[in-house]
Amino acid sequence: MAIEFTKYHGLGNDFILVDNRSSSSPILTPEQGVQLCDRHFGIGADGVIFALPGENGADYTMRIFNSDGSEPEMCGNGIRCLARFLADLEGESRNQDSYRIHTLAGAITPQLMADGQVKVDMGIPRLLAGEIPTTLVAAQTKVINQPLEVAGKTWEVTCVSMGNPHCITFVENVAAINLENVGTQFEHHPSFPQRTNTEFIQVVSGDYLKMRVWERGAGITLACGTGACASLVAGVLTGQCDRTATVELPGGCLQIEWSEIDQRIYMTGPAQRVFTGQV
Repeated sequence: MAIEFTKYHGLGNDFILVDNRSSSSPILTPEQGVQLCDRHFGIGADGVIFALPGENGADYTMRIFNSDGSEPEMCGNGIRCLARFLADLEGESRNQDSYRIHTLAGAITPQLMADGQVKVDMGIPRLLAGEIPTTLVAAQTKVINQPLEVAGKTWEVTCVSMGNPHCITFVENVAAINLENVGTQFEHHPSFPQRTNTEFIQVVSGDYLKMRVWERGAGITLACGTGACASLVAGVLTGQCDRTATVELPGGCLQIEWSEIDQRIYMTGPAQRVFTGQV
């Protein structure tokens, strides 16, 4: 069968978007998603995102397959791309600038801004070990500056869930991290029963962080929206950054705010259409 698709990226974190509104289940299998994500034999992407009919009162539902065929709960850069995709699908009939999107991490609300950016209410971060999940400490305890042995070295890690698991460690120089070597060892560490995303953070100043990421199921990517959110939370919890900061990723910058008023995380960044096609 022929599948229409549109390619988008958020700071270089790239996705194949599929109009799946006629079915409540993805029209592709995870195995087909792997084939499409292959950068030599397919379209090439970090994941495939499906726009499905809304559930639980939402306007739409988001499902995503990673490039390895696994399905994450949510994706921050991906949901900005999905919002732009939905606006493009609706065209002139669009009568709203924000969408309530059902995800496996709960309801997420992206808003299309007048300057072309997309601002996303990412919800309230989850901080207890049992919520992440990790076995580093007791289930009802926060994971802040805990030692973790990886690749023959002891790292101090702080863990946060943005609906998906994140393990954050602060380093003096992110460029010096051998990400290809240590990233997979973090992801598959036995302390993380559902695997984990891993962020390496260099604090430039209280309102500016540099980040490199190893994404669960995708490996090294140019950007990770949920990871940027989790990293700001970790920076606040460890007293290393403000509640609002710019997070610089290899693909560009995101603006992240952890509101003192409602304790929700707000992420603002771009989402750009690359091309459309049929496969």
